[in-house]
Amino acid sequence: MTTFDLLVVDPQNDFLDIAGAALPVPGANADMDRLAQWLHQNVAAVQSLTVTLDSHASVGIERVTYWLQADGTPVAPFTPISAADVQAGRFRPRDASRAQQTLAYLQKLEATGHRQLLVWPVHCVLGTWGHNIHSGLAQSIAHWELVTGRTCEKVLKGLNPMTEQYSAFRAEVPRPDDARTALNQSLMHRLTGGAETLLVAGEALSHCVAESVHDMVAYMPTQRLRQTVLLTDCMSPVAGFEAAGEAFLEQARTRGLKTMPLASVLAV
Repeated sequence: MTTFDLLVVDPQNDFLDIAGAALPVPGANADMDRLAQWLHQNVAAVQSLTVTLDSHASVGIERVTYWLQADGTPVAPFTPISAADVQAGRFRPRDASRAQQTLAYLQKLEATGHRQLLVWPVHCVLGTWGHNIHSGLAQSIAHWELVTGRTCEKVLKGLNPMTEQYSAFRAEVPRPDDARTALNQSLMHRLTGGAETLLVAGEALSHCVAESVHDMVAYMPTQRLRQTVLLTDCMSPVAGFEAAGEAFLEQARTRGLKTMPLASVLAV
């Protein structure tokens, strides 16, 4: 029997396309329904189970609650903000004492050449309903723990409000004063060995899944990447970022990762 390590990225209520979700991803609830059913039916095949949880304060540098426009009005969700915007006074932090720190962050972020800050709705606040795991998947996780006697490792990410963290493994701009923002080497090590195949699922395909896999490509041995499968029917992109999701999957395939739906997994 093929054995699996399963990594599920941010399968949380606020990302599901259900009533009450703060940042609903079209298709996400069906993704997690599908994964929950598969996990319940294939308990013996799953050797280890890791779930990451986007975990935030209600105010953070990537949230609408952090920013104001020049005239003091709120900033709309999905607004890009650059260091040049802040220097020109088009946007500013609500807390004026953080102006210099904020500008420095944006400059460091843009210096990576990877992305510009995008302002998101408030979501996945630690301790709220939106932070909770999809209910069906939570039940399947509990069932897996009961049957196997093992424990699902739950990894909180995004706890520092002064840096973004899409990836399960590290913040966009790691902070020297907060080890939680540095590369999570223990998580990388946990996923590197073990079962024959590493399965990856979660939300959203275009952002947190993509960034997590980018870090895996950078830090995992090539052999383990060849044993990694991205479950294409257990991840969906944020609306408007469909092309980015497809581009990520194509790039992953060129790096040796496999992509397939759940129904094909047991034949791996």
